[in-house]
Amino acid sequence: MSSQDLYDLSPALRLMLMGVVIALGPLAWVWVRSPNASLRQRLRVLTLVTLFITFDLVLFGAFTRLTDSGLGCPDWPGCYGSASPVGAREEIDAAQSAMPTGPVTHSKAWIEMIHRYMATGVGVLILTLAVLSWLEYRRSRATQRTGQAIEQVQPWLPTATLVWVCVQGAFGALTVTMKLFPAIVTMHLLGGLVLLALLRAQSVRYARIAGQLMGGVIGPRTRWLLLFAFALLWVQVALGGWVSTNYAVLACTEFPGCQKSFWPEMNFREGFTIWRELGAGRDGANISFAALTAIHYVHRLGAYLVFVVFMALAWCLHRDAVHRTAARWLVGLTLLQVLTGVSNVVLGWPLLAAVSHTGGAAGLVVVLSGLVFSQNWRGALGDASKSGA
Repeated sequence: MSSQDLYDLSPALRLMLMGVVIALGPLAWVWVRSPNASLRQRLRVLTLVTLFITFDLVLFGAFTRLTDSGLGCPDWPGCYGSASPVGAREEIDAAQSAMPTGPVTHSKAWIEMIHRYMATGVGVLILTLAVLSWLEYRRSRATQRTGQAIEQVQPWLPTATLVWVCVQGAFGALTVTMKLFPAIVTMHLLGGLVLLALLRAQSVRYARIAGQLMGGVIGPRTRWLLLFAFALLWVQVALGGWVSTNYAVLACTEFPGCQKSFWPEMNFREGFTIWRELGAGRDGANISFAALTAIHYVHRLGAYLVFVVFMALAWCLHRDAVHRTAARWLVGLTLLQVLTGVSNVVLGWPLLAAVSHTGGAAGLVVVLSGLVFSQNWRGALGDASKSGA
C-alpha cells in the first residue's frame, strides 16, 4: 500500500455510525434502569459504565498488540477503504496468500477493526458525558440563581476527557500509519490509561456530589507516599509499555537473574533512544540484544521499587478502616502484577499472562486515581502550610 493510501477517510462516516450503535446499548441501559433518576444521577452511572468499557478497551488493545494485529488493516480508519474486513476480503486474501503469517490476515483484520469499533463507541460515550455535563451545569446555575443551594456539576473535566480521547484517536491512527513506531505505541498505551484516570476522577466527583464518597484526608506521611506511588506507577507503566512495544520481554528468560547474571550486558543508550523505528537502533541498523536487555532489566528493577512502595502504602492505608478496601485492592493487584510479570518471563510471554499484566496495570491506575482524587488536597495543603507557619 502506498503512503498516500495510509489514510482513507471514505469509511469514516460508517465507522462513526458503528460507534453510535455500540454506545446506544450502554446509554439505553442507563436510562431504562432508572427512569425517574435526575440527570446528575444518570451522569454518575454513565461515567462508571464508560469507565468499565474503557477498561475493557485497554485490555482489548493489549490483546490486539500481543496478537500482532496492530497492522491487521494497514490503513486508517477503515480496512482497505472499507468499514469492515468483509468489504476488504479480496485485499486481505491477497496479503494473506503472500505472507500467511504476516501482519495482515483475516483474523488479525477482525481483531484490529473490533478494537477500532470499541474505541469509536467509547468516544461517543465520552462525547455524551461532555454534552450532558454542560447541560447539567447550565441547569444547576439556573437553580442557584433562584436561591436554591446546590453543588454544581463541573463540565471542565468531561470536556478535557473529550479532548484527550481525540488525542488518543490520533495516536491510534499514527500507530498504524507509522508502522508500530515504538514511541507512538507506548504513548497510545499511556493515553488509554490516562483516559481511565480522567474517568475515575469524574466518578469520584459525582460520588462526592451525591454524598456517597467515603473517606477524608489521609495523614500527611501517607499522603506524600500516595503521591509518590502514583507518580512511580506512571513511570513503571511507561517502562512496561517500552518493553512490550520493543518486544523485549524475552531478552531475559529467567528470574530473578537474567542470562545467568544479576547484571547482564546492557546498552542503555541504544535501548532508550526514544525516536526510532521498530527493531532499529541508534544508527538505523537492527537493535542489539544488549539494548533489548537494558529495556527489560530497567523495567524489572523498577518493579522491585514499585512492590516495596505499594506494599508500604497498602500498610498505611490498611490502618485506617475507611481505606481498607482500597488497601486490599492495592495488595491484590500488585501481587497479580508480580505473578503475571514473572510468568511472562519464565513461560515465554503467554498471551493470558501478558494481557492480564496490562489489566493489572490498568486496575492500579483506577485504584490509585480513586485515592488521589478523593482527597481534599486543597484543605490538606492549607493545613500543612498552617502547621509549617
